Amino acid sequence: MFTSPEQFANATKTLFDLQMQTFNALAGKTVKGVEQVVALNMNAAKNTMDSTLQAGRDIAQAGNPKAAFETLSARMQPGAGVTNAAEYTTQLKAIIDDMHNEFRGAADAHATEAKNTLSALIYDVTQNVKPGSENAVEIMKSAIENAFKGYEQVTAATRQAVQTVEEQFQRASTIVTPGGGKQG
Repeated sequence: MFTSPEQFANATKTLFDLQMQTFNALAGKTVKGVEQVVALNMNAAKNTMDSTLQAGRDIAQAGNPKAAFETLSARMQPGAGVTNAAEYTTQLKAIIDDMHNEFRGAADAHATEAKNTLSALIYDVTQNVKPGSENAVEIMKSAIENAFKGYEQVTAATRQAVQTVEEQFQRASTIVTPGGGKQG
């Protein structure tokens, strides 16, 4: 068992630090992803505004009402905005895929690090047992294993959140993608 309260405090601090590192890494990746989505949305809004202004200029420069109507009609053809929507969908999917891969990589790396740290703590606990302290060792092992299970639950919840975002994205992309979401 731990030979001093400082060893136990250090072990607890190490576990807490691992959880905070994982949280910080995932929060940073989330903020980065949100920034990318906001930039994508701002760019899409700018492009839409530019297109609308250009359409207004084209209509205003038409020599007669028939030419103005033809210009307007050309801009309103089915599929005119589908290309932009499909491009937007592709870019959004790339951002979400990057976030998913980064989340998974960070979670897996921190889970491996936490397992290694916990294994070392359990080894330390079992190697320094004083005779008659077996029950205390079992309690300590159980506490360490429960802490790791909590860590794994946070990782699983993060993965579930990413999966939910992906499912929502997939539903949204079927709405804006030509052919009902069936891409080649």
